[in-house]
Amino acid sequence: MGLVNHTVVTHFILLGIPDANGLQTILFLTFLAFSLCTLLGNLIIFSAIPADPCLHTPMYFFLCNHSMLDIGFSSISTPKMLTNLWFQCRVISLGKCMFQVFFYHFLGSTECLLYTVMAYDRYVAICHPLRYQLIMNRRVCALLAAGTWITTSFHATILTSLTFTLPYCGSKVVDYFFCEIFPVVKLACADTYVIETMTVTNTGVVRITCFHLVLASYICIMYSVLKMNSAKGQHKADSTCASHPAVVMLFFGPCALIYTQPQRSKVLVAAVPIFGNVVTPMLNPAIYTLRNKEVKVALRNLRGGQTPEH
Repeated sequence: MGLVNHTVVTHFILLGIPDANGLQTILFLTFLAFSLCTLLGNLIIFSAIPADPCLHTPMYFFLCNHSMLDIGFSSISTPKMLTNLWFQCRVISLGKCMFQVFFYHFLGSTECLLYTVMAYDRYVAICHPLRYQLIMNRRVCALLAAGTWITTSFHATILTSLTFTLPYCGSKVVDYFFCEIFPVVKLACADTYVIETMTVTNTGVVRITCFHLVLASYICIMYSVLKMNSAKGQHKADSTCASHPAVVMLFFGPCALIYTQPQRSKVLVAAVPIFGNVVTPMLNPAIYTLRNKEVKVALRNLRGGQTPEH
């Protein structure tokens, strides 16, 4: 019985963004600007909300969690992508590759569950306003937030472990711009059916389930709003919920493109994750700020050092 020679993998080589030859400088400057705007926008929100007692509510507690997610998401692949574009350094160590795989699925699944929790919060606020403080108390909010982070950490740990316990031999070239499960396991010299099936099933089921729960929440919200006789109440409900559906569509829209296209071009496969990892985290703070009067007031108070009025 012959022995298969499996070399110990210590690094991979990322091919980078497809069809980017000659555009490296433009892409570098663009992604660097997006990354800095993401960091600045989310840090401002993360600073403004704790500083304003008026924003110490469940909705803004979850928004702080969302800001942390956006900062994390933009930090998964963007630093290495910028290095590749500017220095043409495509080598990534095994440890950093594992880091990217873990945090991509960890933060992606956490964001998905957090959108569902935020939709439930808006459902309770609009459909059961008299019981809102009782239902969404501090303990419940803390448990919901902690539950999303802890559950998805186990999910990401399992997928990452299954990916990197496979034997790798031969080519180390990852045909992608960061370490993701499918491009990496193509290099394995073993059957990858289990990890590929688990990845598609788990990520697909989580996203589809969360999307339908969010959709159900907003159907109930719309029904309650239509039943309101007060124009003031309708306006308040609209201002309270306007931002969340916009960021939900920014998240689930690219996911739908990925999972509903049986034959995907290399450009689409790269463009959709770039949009989700780089562009969306930058847009989210702007959407929440521009569409939310309370956040804008808090930002003005933070900038001017004024004490919020009660």
